[in-house]
Amino acid sequence: MDKRTILFLCALSLTLFGVNLFFHYDNLQKKEQWLATQQANSASAPAQIKESIERSTSPLLQANELTKQAEEEKFYLIETPYQQLLFSNRGAALAEINLPFKTKENPLSVVKEIDFDRKMEEFHPYNAHFPSRPFYTASSAEKIELHEKGKVGGYYPLLRRNLIEKPPFKTIIVEPKFYALNLVSELPEMAETIYEVTHFDSGSITFQAKLSNRIITKTFSIAKEGLQAPYCLNLAINIQGDSRGLWLTSGVPEVEWISGAPAPTIKYRITRNKKVSVEKIDLPKETTTVSSVNLDWICNSNGFLGTILNPLQTAEPGYRVQFVDGKLAPSRLIEIDEEYDRFTADSLPGYLTSLPMSQSGTANYSFFAGPFDNVTLQQVDKLFSDPKTGYNPDYVACQTMHGWFTFISEPFAKILSLLLGFFHYLTHSWALSIVLLTISLRIMLYPLNTWSTKSMVRMQQIAPQVTAIQEKYKKDPKKAQLETMNLYREKGVNPISGCLPLLIQMPFLIGMFDLLKSSFALRGASFIPGWIDDLTAPDVLFSWSRPVFFFGTEFHLLPFLLGAVMFIQQRFMSTAPTDPEKMTEQQRQQKTMGVIMTFVFTIMFYHFPSGLNIYWLSSMLLGMVQQWYTTKTLKNQTTMIMDKPVAKNQTR
Repeated sequence: MDKRTILFLCALSLTLFGVNLFFHYDNLQKKEQWLATQQANSASAPAQIKESIERSTSPLLQANELTKQAEEEKFYLIETPYQQLLFSNRGAALAEINLPFKTKENPLSVVKEIDFDRKMEEFHPYNAHFPSRPFYTASSAEKIELHEKGKVGGYYPLLRRNLIEKPPFKTIIVEPKFYALNLVSELPEMAETIYEVTHFDSGSITFQAKLSNRIITKTFSIAKEGLQAPYCLNLAINIQGDSRGLWLTSGVPEVEWISGAPAPTIKYRITRNKKVSVEKIDLPKETTTVSSVNLDWICNSNGFLGTILNPLQTAEPGYRVQFVDGKLAPSRLIEIDEEYDRFTADSLPGYLTSLPMSQSGTANYSFFAGPFDNVTLQQVDKLFSDPKTGYNPDYVACQTMHGWFTFISEPFAKILSLLLGFFHYLTHSWALSIVLLTISLRIMLYPLNTWSTKSMVRMQQIAPQVTAIQEKYKKDPKKAQLETMNLYREKGVNPISGCLPLLIQMPFLIGMFDLLKSSFALRGASFIPGWIDDLTAPDVLFSWSRPVFFFGTEFHLLPFLLGAVMFIQQRFMSTAPTDPEKMTEQQRQQKTMGVIMTFVFTIMFYHFPSGLNIYWLSSMLLGMVQQWYTTKTLKNQTTMIMDKPVAKNQTR
């Protein structure tokens, strides 16, 4: 690395450090003002929040209807080590599904706390109550208690829920039609129906409503096998009367930010002629209804977590996918950076999936609501499989690869996922597992990489001869091309051979990229606390409050380390003369291209997840070692290659 490069990096570091100090001071002032406001209102805030929940307004509801809703809507809580389920008597549905974080007190959960969770708890505690509304619990059918508010922090909100804006604490209402496991129809009042609670204990709750032409009974209970079926719930719906036109909803999942963007995914499984297939649904811009497909199940995912609605009997054919505007069902992300509109409601829409109800009678459903973690889904699949019939729900298929070429990379990513899991079993560190997987991938592709390196070295060795031929026949390009090809053939060099191994490696490389962006196990996995806290998010060396162009509000170090290693690799492994005047035109172009690619890769990887940067950084370091070794072994062959006689027609 030359002096100019070192000076540039030092100047860049000092500049960023100065920017950080400036914005950090600005952020401290704002935070102090905010804390002062909170302390001044601490006595009245709980009452304000409660009042806002009860009196909040929605553009779709009249004032008298809101008053009636506040009087009649009640919430009932059932909690397991995996879920906090908040049922509403309005629609007899799930208003909230909150997933506890993995802690020493709750080791069964696999959901880890990430930066968004910490920010909500610190800066928006009024939105970090779990549950968010007053609720009832039951230690038994006879003992029911009312709780005014839930715990602050400690849970991940799987479903979108009411949000309380900053003072004056106006509440944004998520309507019951967007609750999970609600019965909806073309008549809006169906989703708003008030049910009577006929049974309630710590493991089950039963609702019943008597309408003009039907009696509906809904019973929710913890899934079979008890707590051995994580994140699962059973639902039995009995309809006495006409059930036509009724749909059962999945709820609208919260937003997950994956590689700088949301990643909603909807899939379903069908069985035709004893053949099972899983299909992905294109996300609609409005409501889409299909009536010709018999589904085994349908999943509604935000990329890492979601719901799976599984009818346990032959259901009516069809499904419905509804586009939900982010203003009607807002994501919590809009409260994270509301000052600079980093996450706007209209840019974060959601999707509601529904299944049609079967004929009158009792319909049974299994409902999974939780993380799409490979181990967890395999456990659920095993529990609900039937060895006699060969039935397997295959919830593992709900996992989704997030990438541009998943149709190519997915099979390779699955193989790499098995290796990644094996290395984690050995090391208990996902970051070290990524490094070991990179080493394994390098070893597996070693022959191809060696072939490519040898081809590159040999091309560099005969470069002066190629230049001489081009100079000699510069007035006859066809002759120059012919003589060049003769030289390649006589020296045993194939210019295409350097690119072919790279093409063969591409599916593995893309598979690695997609795997590291899509693996739930890496979500919230820490490597170096305080710097790399989440392998599915960029590393954060330091941050500030006011966004800066391209950098945003955070400085990510790993991409700059990657760029520096790439720059060193090009300078260290280059065989071109150090004097620019002695370089061939091809060598000058290669040097310029190398500098440009270093800059491009640094920019491109800046907002990538830290797991990807760790993979690429370790891959480049290993590549340098491999290239050095291969080049060294070729030194003995240099004389043999260079001493081969050149054809007579090349010396004329």
